[in-house]
Amino acid sequence: MKPFPLRLPSTLLPAALVLATCVASLACGGALAQTKLKWAHVYETSEPFHKWSVWAAEEIRKRSNGRYQIDVFPASQLGKENDINQGLAMGSVDIIISGSSFAAKSFPRIGVTYYPYTFRDANHLLAYTKSDIYKELTRGYEEKSGNHIVATTYYGTRQSTSNKPFSHCAEMKGLKMRVPDVPAYLAMPRACGVNTSPIAFAEVYLALQNGTVEAQENPLPTIEAKKFYEVQKYIVLTGHIVDHLNTVISGGLWKKLSEADRKMFSDVAQEAAMRATADVVAREKELVAVFKQKGLTVTDINVPEYRDAVLKNVSFESQGYRKADWDKIQAVQ
Repeated sequence: MKPFPLRLPSTLLPAALVLATCVASLACGGALAQTKLKWAHVYETSEPFHKWSVWAAEEIRKRSNGRYQIDVFPASQLGKENDINQGLAMGSVDIIISGSSFAAKSFPRIGVTYYPYTFRDANHLLAYTKSDIYKELTRGYEEKSGNHIVATTYYGTRQSTSNKPFSHCAEMKGLKMRVPDVPAYLAMPRACGVNTSPIAFAEVYLALQNGTVEAQENPLPTIEAKKFYEVQKYIVLTGHIVDHLNTVISGGLWKKLSEADRKMFSDVAQEAAMRATADVVAREKELVAVFKQKGLTVTDINVPEYRDAVLKNVSFESQGYRKADWDKIQAVQ
């Protein structure tokens, strides 16, 4: 016997069509509802910047009821810092953590935050992130790059390590020091007559160990994480740059976000930045004692002496900065 086709009464056909359409749209909607994003940075999984990026990704998933799935790629898995900055424009990455020195490639003025002795400490940096000059500089970066800075994290205050003791700028003259090839990072060492060398970060330990260079500069948590203390005798608290990282969302993603989602992403990123900052500040306070216990000599410097040397020898204009911006940051309380 042949099966006969099921025929619905004509009065039920419209309802059946509506039901079928709803079921289909729900199925399609379920497949399309989740947006997958990539969040990249160059830091190790053991560092606060990764820990709180992972937390932020999960928090965004929760607050959006699963509409956003963010995968975090640490330790340069998606490329070095320059690569992931370029990736924002290319669409290969959606969110990154990166220093203002890279943002300055699009908008030089924002790089003034890396000019030596701009910030007094982490609290001054945090006050700056709530100021009008911060809004002005981040807006300028967005206009030039198309990308949007949603938060700024304290990375640590850059200090110096060496195999030769020094506590004055003049005593650094001729010192062979590894410094990243970034104008703002080079400013203090060169103002003091240092012979700088831009050795790749991954090779710094070996370069210090074999004497290719005699010194380097990084925040205390980095000195600990990279074990530079094993091949250096002196830590000099030059405190020349209060370093920081920006959480940046690609222009393509930012334009697609609703106002509500923009607020959600910003709120979460800022909370993550505050938590990471607190971790770094706490560890920095502990590390001076830790390094002394390891047998290193830890020395303070006269900050005004160093700041005056930089102001005398490295003009703002030579770096592409504006002194007026620096003055506004100095005035932030």
